[in-house]
Amino acid sequence: MTRLVRSLSDTLGTGRTAGPHYPEVGATRTGPLPAGYHHLHHTVRVGHGRRDFAAAGAAVTTWAMHRASGARVDSAAERAEPGATLEVSMGLGPVRFTAPCQVVWTAYTDRSTGFAYGTRAGHPERGEESFVVDLHEDGTVWFTITAFSRAAVWYTRLGGPVVRALQHAYARRLGRTLAALVAERGTRYAPSVLPRTP
Repeated sequence: MTRLVRSLSDTLGTGRTAGPHYPEVGATRTGPLPAGYHHLHHTVRVGHGRRDFAAAGAAVTTWAMHRASGARVDSAAERAEPGATLEVSMGLGPVRFTAPCQVVWTAYTDRSTGFAYGTRAGHPERGEESFVVDLHEDGTVWFTITAFSRAAVWYTRLGGPVVRALQHAYARRLGRTLAALVAERGTRYAPSVLPRTP
């Protein structure tokens, strides 16, 4: 077991300073999602009105949603900006799986807030995932996760359907977490923290 954990750590610890290690950078924004990957699309309503929109957008772009879901996010950037790097890790105790990523695009508009990150070398998958909050005309606030990915190392290839099931389960968890954060309406998610695109 110790040898396996060391092997995983060594694999994940290489190449973290490089940029995205897949060719279709930005495809979660421009579409369509590229062939040859597993696709994920999950949408859930998380609130109503501009205050909820601002709260949801801030929670997503400041990593608060990920952290509240149980993930550890290490990044020098306080919020999502193109080029920002981060490492998202999950696990129990000393056994943690770390995923190096880089923000590849952001959206900060009056009706859409979010970002996408792409995998970097050392990530157990190759691909991209976006997290976007939209304010619809009827005032409802929706959160959408869009992703494409495929295995990059032996153990995610071996995991196959289990890895996919875990990805979908985590997407649903993020949706529930964001809805709960929006319901709190804490001052840390006040509209003032949202930047505006020039």
